[in-house]
Amino acid sequence: MTRVLLVRMSSLGDIIHTFPAATDMQRHVPDLVLDWVVEGEYVELARMHPAVQEVIAFSLRRWRRAMGKAETWRELGAARRALAAHPYDAIIETQGLMKSAWVAKQARGPIHGFGPRTAREPIVARLYTHRYEFAPSDHKILRYRTVAARALGYTFDPPIDYGLVAPPRPAFAPAGPYVVMFHSTARAAKLWDEAAWIALAQHVNARGRTCVLPWGSDEERQRSERIAGAVPQALVAPRMSITEAGGLIGGADAVVGVDTGLMHLAAALKVPVVGVFCDSEPADAHPVGLGPSAYRGGVGRPPAAAAVIDALGEVAPGLAQI
Repeated sequence: MTRVLLVRMSSLGDIIHTFPAATDMQRHVPDLVLDWVVEGEYVELARMHPAVQEVIAFSLRRWRRAMGKAETWRELGAARRALAAHPYDAIIETQGLMKSAWVAKQARGPIHGFGPRTAREPIVARLYTHRYEFAPSDHKILRYRTVAARALGYTFDPPIDYGLVAPPRPAFAPAGPYVVMFHSTARAAKLWDEAAWIALAQHVNARGRTCVLPWGSDEERQRSERIAGAVPQALVAPRMSITEAGGLIGGADAVVGVDTGLMHLAAALKVPVVGVFCDSEPADAHPVGLGPSAYRGGVGRPPAAAAVIDALGEVAPGLAQI
């Protein structure tokens, strides 16, 4: 056996960007045993990859809010014991933060991570056994795949394979063709103008597709309802799990989303996808996969609705301007 531990605890998009590295390992390492440590909220997501044997929840975010509770310390102790239960041939830590490096140190084995010029917190490179540097323009997927390949001594093939199969379509999904629009993101600066979303949704509706508008908070639900109110037959989705989101995405004609994890899940599932960038540069984070993809915008350069509509026509010709 070759036992490997992935330490990529968050966020949703970065975990998805780590899936191709897991696929590479499964393909190139005989008798692979692959474990993954993630924040508790992402256990369901990490389990979606067929190469992963055990997912270890290390819920630092939640524990920090409840340090005075005995249950927190019991969970922390159990997680540390799970990490130390087996020696690892390689520990691959691609988050590059002090907290993730500390988690990696709880396990037994050589740690492979980024060098000081690449790690988000350069000092953590001192905690790694092996360090690797990358250019700022190198996509995150390339970085994660390369660290894993160098750690385990193989050469990966250029095509990106996330290794995922879409879950079943959820019961609330439209029976006919639809487009999913992920307008929500954790950082307000990444939001795209609501009027632009309405213009895009009206275009999609005119092409005979239902617009599906997911949300994750009350504020996001209200935004979904406002957009839907301006578009005939648009659907405000109910609150859903990551698995249900995967099924909804997998059945869509196309997905449009701001720089958020579920937009990247569409790329992973080979669904035509357009990324909308308003406060992040797409150079190292644009949607990449075996399906059609495009992106518009950048830091301080939110795209116009017409530009995103043109991009949608590129990836899904049936939704192009007439």
